[in-house]
Amino acid sequence: QAQLVESGGGSVQAGGSLRLSCAYTPITNHMAWFRQAPGKEREGVAAVSAGGALRFYFYADSVKGRFTISQDNAKNTLSLQMNSLKPEDTAMYFCAAGRPPGMDWGYASAYPYWGQGTQVTVSS
Repeated sequence: QAQLVESGGGSVQAGGSLRLSCAYTPITNHMAWFRQAPGKEREGVAAVSAGGALRFYFYADSVKGRFTISQDNAKNTLSLQMNSLKPEDTAMYFCAAGRPPGMDWGYASAYPYWGQGTQVTVSS
């Protein structure tokens, strides 16, 4: 069973940057970051899938060009670099793993394993 632990959340002003990390065991090839704001559904932010020597990256339209997901299996760490943050990025951010190949990366129910979440607050 996978174990996921997020870190790196915090408060920042609009335009600032944060880097989230997710320590995971064991290694998994299909991981993602989701976020959930109060009163809203959990939404996919970014995902990475490994296929042999290749990695595939997916991003929500709202974060393209601002967020970058990366995975380092040598350090068992999934990261999310968030730049040019906006107040609407404020949410609890979750690391997720275990999505079966072929399933939509943004479908939260596809992931059986979740971290506890880390809060990101962006002020205007």
